[in-house]
Amino acid sequence: MKKKLTIGTRQSALALWQAEHIAALLQEKYPECEIALKRVLTKGDKILDVSLSKIGGKGLFTKEIEQDLLAGEVDLAVHSLKDMPTELPEGLILACITKREHEGDAFVSNNYKSLAELPLGATVGTSSLRRKAQLLAARPDLQIVDLRGNVQTRLARLDEGKMQAIILAVAGLRRLGLGDRIQEILPHAICLPAVGQGALAIEARANDSEVLQMLEFLNDPDTQAVTKAERAYLRLLEGGCQVPIGVYAEVCEQQILLRAVIASLDGQRVLKDCIQGAIDEAEQLGIKLGEQMLAAGGREILAEIM
Repeated sequence: MKKKLTIGTRQSALALWQAEHIAALLQEKYPECEIALKRVLTKGDKILDVSLSKIGGKGLFTKEIEQDLLAGEVDLAVHSLKDMPTELPEGLILACITKREHEGDAFVSNNYKSLAELPLGATVGTSSLRRKAQLLAARPDLQIVDLRGNVQTRLARLDEGKMQAIILAVAGLRRLGLGDRIQEILPHAICLPAVGQGALAIEARANDSEVLQMLEFLNDPDTQAVTKAERAYLRLLEGGCQVPIGVYAEVCEQQILLRAVIASLDGQRVLKDCIQGAIDEAEQLGIKLGEQMLAAGGREILAEIM
């Protein structure tokens, strides 16, 4: 067993909560091991005045941390799984996926209890094209404005009266002790989540068998299986977190049920489908559903965006 483990993490309050959460679990499991954090500033954290979709590229919140991993400066990295590209740099692997928190999207407002209560033409903030497309499909009258920054920054913009509501991940709000800000958890019929939303990914070097063995206890098999299906779907569609694709898998009666949506940016065209199959065929299910939806019109929708 290693005597010291260094965890690479982004610097936001949520990222630090996640890294410290994993650090505490490791410390409890290995009390003789020294656990340290290395805070890393990523490209996605540096550029806050441009929408994510315009920055381009994958790994906006992971690349710099992965460089430290490959250089041996950190032993593992803690990420929100939804931020992880479907293809990792050579030499790195997802060592484990933790048990998923709530996967949903939260409607946050100071004056309205639900999306349905918003007045005509209300302004809603989100940095996600996925959320924007699905919100406009449900409420084409809404004015969707780009909202960047960490959770606290986004909440401050709302509190300043810049918009009537914002959409954030349920998991992030709950982890920061801000669950009381949630007015409504958007149902999947309105907004399917991002791939892996609510789960944490622990990334490590593929050849570091000692660290990989130490991390095994953190893995949740069900979450690993369902997110494998989700990531296979996204990989086939070649989309990053800034493509209007929602997908969610869950274990139902010892099988995986996978649902997905592809939407045009204006929400005018929405393609939905689902598939069910054996847990040990998670990756194949994701690929099969992706192929079905591309053939049914998804390819044309995505071609206008990508």
